[in-house]
Amino acid sequence: MSLYKAFLSALAAVVTLASTLAHAQSVALLRDAEMEKFLDDHSRPIFEAAGLSPESIQILIINDGSFNAFAGGRYMGVNTGFLTTVDTPAQMEAVIAHEAGHLAGGHSARSDAMIASATRPMLLSLVLAAGAIAAGAPDAGIGILSLGQTVGIANLLRYSRGQESAADQAGISYLDRLGHSSKGALEVWSKLRNSQILRGNEINPYAQTHPLANDRLSALRRRVESSPYYDLDDDPADIERLKMIQAKIRGFLHDPNATLRYYPLSDQSDPAHYARSVAYFRQSKMDLAIPEIQTLIDAYPENPFFYELKGQLLFEFGRANDAVAPYQKSIELLSDNALMRINLGRALLATNETNQIEQAVTEFKRALLLETDNSFGWFELARAYSALDNDVMANLATAESRFHAGAKPEANRFARRAMAGLQRGTAEWRQAADIIVASQPAEGGPPLPGGIEESNPRPRQPSETDRQKPDVPDPETGE
Repeated sequence: MSLYKAFLSALAAVVTLASTLAHAQSVALLRDAEMEKFLDDHSRPIFEAAGLSPESIQILIINDGSFNAFAGGRYMGVNTGFLTTVDTPAQMEAVIAHEAGHLAGGHSARSDAMIASATRPMLLSLVLAAGAIAAGAPDAGIGILSLGQTVGIANLLRYSRGQESAADQAGISYLDRLGHSSKGALEVWSKLRNSQILRGNEINPYAQTHPLANDRLSALRRRVESSPYYDLDDDPADIERLKMIQAKIRGFLHDPNATLRYYPLSDQSDPAHYARSVAYFRQSKMDLAIPEIQTLIDAYPENPFFYELKGQLLFEFGRANDAVAPYQKSIELLSDNALMRINLGRALLATNETNQIEQAVTEFKRALLLETDNSFGWFELARAYSALDNDVMANLATAESRFHAGAKPEANRFARRAMAGLQRGTAEWRQAADIIVASQPAEGGPPLPGGIEESNPRPRQPSETDRQKPDVPDPETGE
């Protein structure tokens, strides 16, 4: 092996590990009002107990069937597989508390420094190996290079395991401060331990980024079991909410036939009705899907999410006019939810009736007051303006959509088109000007329109790119 190839191999090992620690891979994000509210209800008190501002942290739902969660910067991610694997809200809270420990400890920022530190032995080994090879001892040179790589990676792995253990302990502290049982932590690590036992011969404990589950259990058991809150049970209402979310995930993401086997007709529980309504819809059996969700609406007329699902099933089956009423009811019951308002706006827009489209514009605007950086909401607003032949406002909304999707050159172009038709000094003109300034290339590019100052633009929400959010499908291309 050449010295250059050996270096590339060593560097690839560090880059791969760094990417794993930083969770930098592209992921498929899901948005669901019910899941987001459930996670927010349980995470907000934990964040506060950890000394974190709940408003500063966004929880991402990842379309991935594996049991996993991660945190870094201002984001926490939870896989759908995690949500369907936990048995109780206490187990879910234990994992959220663990991830909050990473955030409160600034572990992602410190990992960057540790990764840089771990590369130093590797770089030093490169210098020494080059000298050995130049002196006519290539085998010794390769041995030195290998040793440097081994030391660097071992240091990084040991540091990562230390962070995980610290987050475990911090999570228990947060739950104790809230007066919540941390029994769920033992149950979660027991699940992982059983999985690791099945493949134990393949695991080298010193080559892991996390401590082995059995070690985590041993480190936590005495502290958890001595907590005065150990025997507290979950609220039955919270357990039911978790089961409903699990049913929704299985309905939408699992094979419909598998879902119907999991929730047979003999099961008349609420989660079974929920899951079957979606599974039947995915099989285009609307005559079976609607009665299932209507059963839940009749039993719980104050639950906004049941109306939302009914509206979604009708809308996606091409019955936009029928979808408007249940969507409107969901908004009456939960008025401050941006996703629900966007859904209602889409149904109104799809009716192709002028008065309904005008109402859709209103709904999209209300939603965007709640989530100003929702690129899909801006995209739908642009479509509504276009349907009303208002090309100027359609261009402005498209500029916002592209800006928040991270496509700044396109945002700049659409904002300039909009500005050409806007009256100078109006709120919309200033909005376009802000986009132009915020999306202006650092060097080069078209000159700013006359009168726009680059030095003091109106503050804007950061875009997905600015926040380093995982890749999100583009609303126009799906890529």
